Amino acid sequence: MTFRLADRIVRLPEQFFSGLTRRVAAFQQAGHDVINLGQGNPDLPTPSHIVEALREAVLDPATHRYPPFRGLPELKEAAAEFYRRTYGVTLDPEREIAILVGGKTGLVEIAELYLEPGDVALVPDPGYPDYLSGIALAGAEPYALPITAKNGYIPDLEAVPEAVWERAKVWYINYPNNPTGAGTTAAFFERAIEKARDHGVLIVHDFAYGAIGYDDHRPPSFLQTEGAKEVGIEIYTLSKTFNMAGWRVAFAAGHPEVIEHINRIQDHYYVSIFAAVQRASVAALRGPADDIEALRQTYQRRRDAFLGALRSAGIDAPSPQGSFFCWIPLPSGVSSVAFADALLEQAHVAVAPGRGFGEHGEGHVRVGLLAPEDRLVEAAERMARFWTRRF
Repeated sequence: MTFRLADRIVRLPEQFFSGLTRRVAAFQQAGHDVINLGQGNPDLPTPSHIVEALREAVLDPATHRYPPFRGLPELKEAAAEFYRRTYGVTLDPEREIAILVGGKTGLVEIAELYLEPGDVALVPDPGYPDYLSGIALAGAEPYALPITAKNGYIPDLEAVPEAVWERAKVWYINYPNNPTGAGTTAAFFERAIEKARDHGVLIVHDFAYGAIGYDDHRPPSFLQTEGAKEVGIEIYTLSKTFNMAGWRVAFAAGHPEVIEHINRIQDHYYVSIFAAVQRASVAALRGPADDIEALRQTYQRRRDAFLGALRSAGIDAPSPQGSFFCWIPLPSGVSSVAFADALLEQAHVAVAPGRGFGEHGEGHVRVGLLAPEDRLVEAAERMARFWTRRF
């Protein structure tokens, strides 16, 4: 017996990272020493005070029951305190913060809430592939906003046709950007807010890498910009800032009506997150800022070690402003998929082909700084030897 799959599921694109993961696993199972820099999965452990907070919470029988549907009030309060302390942004914990089962969930839920067939969602290109997942489920159309070195990784908003603005309902923005590592400025956020207000578009700022900026760049929160809460929300995940990727905790902050709508759809999907994990998340958000700065410095050392090794071999490798990714341009005409496949097969280094992030990602590969410095240097040396033989 077979069953007809719903059209909304048939429309889903292939999950980009699942295929990459399978290829890497096959080489590892064959006994090869693969340096896997292809995914955005933090390799460092969750800080011990957060783990201890979880242990204590698990031992409390009160956490074994269903938690409140919309999350623990103390977690929302801790999130508001974190934003006030870190960004100078004031948030009402109950009206302007929604707890999410990971940031990816919120990105998909927004599309389900506000998009219908015939609507348009603006997405960065290259950009995080899973923006397309929610858009596909909703039956809407993505419209790519090119972000390249040529335009400083800031989209040209004046190049968007008026007919597209009229159909646009949701606009995904992401800085520090995945995959390019580019940062942005308050001036861009100001312009984006103006455009969103003029055309009735909801801005969703994916702030997953907000804690990771390099040199003199400290990534600004979208909500720091005047008028931001009138036109949008920001999604902040604990995955990167606190090495809590497997814990699946994030929050959305901003426009109170949008926050209520997120809570409403989640009332039907979930009974929130295990209360012990939420208590540990409170400990994370209220923990010492020194831990976050130490993490940022670790990634900066890794960036400098990896790029230094590539440059020593004569490979042009620009420095990212943020995130834990490097965006490496390939020789002209070289397919990013073919390059990544050959690099894995011949040098046993896994990177993500730029084409997987959109049409304008072609000609690049993304490298995750998610290994110790010595392994990153080894990866760069393997890549350089492969590069020299091939080109």
